[in-house]
Amino acid sequence: MEALDGNAIAGGMLEVFGSEMTDVRARCRFCGDTSYLAELRVYMRAPGAVGRCQRCMNVVLVMTSIRGTARVDASGLEMPG
Repeated sequence: MEALDGNAIAGGMLEVFGSEMTDVRARCRFCGDTSYLAELRVYMRAPGAVGRCQRCMNVVLVMTSIRGTARVDASGLEMPG
């Protein structure tokens, strides 16, 4: 399965967060790597999109659509606050 970069989910992220998110830096909760969301390795063949840390390959973000509304679980990331 071919990985895309985080730009593949930019539209859904915009819908959920209300702003451009690909240029946001976040920290992987598994390995501590800090990178831009645009640098995630994204896999689109699941029932949603799965974002993996580019360093340790753990799942850090899952995006799905429920009844036409985008939902994001970014529990694998520490977002700037």
